[in-house]
Amino acid sequence: MIQQIKKYDQLEEFLNSSLLSHQVLHIDLNDNQIGNEEALGLGSALANCINLSNLTLVLSRNQIGDKGASGLGSAIANCIKLQNLTLDISENQIGDGGASGLGSALAKCINLSNLELYLGAKQIGAIGASDLASGLANCINLSSLTIDLRRNKIDDESASDLVSSLTNCINLSSLTLELGQKQFIYFRL
Repeated sequence: MIQQIKKYDQLEEFLNSSLLSHQVLHIDLNDNQIGNEEALGLGSALANCINLSNLTLVLSRNQIGDKGASGLGSAIANCIKLQNLTLDISENQIGDGGASGLGSALAKCINLSNLELYLGAKQIGAIGASDLASGLANCINLSSLTIDLRRNKIDDESASDLVSSLTNCINLSSLTLELGQKQFIYFRL
């Protein structure tokens, strides 16, 4: 069965769509002045997309804070059939609280096999990185993981802890971790 990709670049258009019918979804709301309230509304709608297997959500260069990021994460956790997720929330106003909320939510996404997470240009520090890592450790079916944490406040120890927490992901064959000037690429066959 061929799955039709549904693409949206307007929030209202997505909110008014047939949410249960979506299986492959691409939402690009880059640079749309989306704040916490709109992110929570988007999250409420995504929580109803229970048949999603693939989601690309681009929300970079908006005004989403910790509350909005946590709400989006909780919504994504409701999509229990989700196998492929690309989440770009770079260049927003997300700190440790938002990263922690995302980590808790991703811990529930046990069917994820491919995850791309773009969290660059934020205020995420050691606590947020640690909580994100703890959540990802539960995603044991991941085979490919890309995390972009450039331009945050993550030190070498936090980066090391992040990588160490992924040892539970026994199916992981591709890992890309970007941390500013340092880029770690790890392939295990």
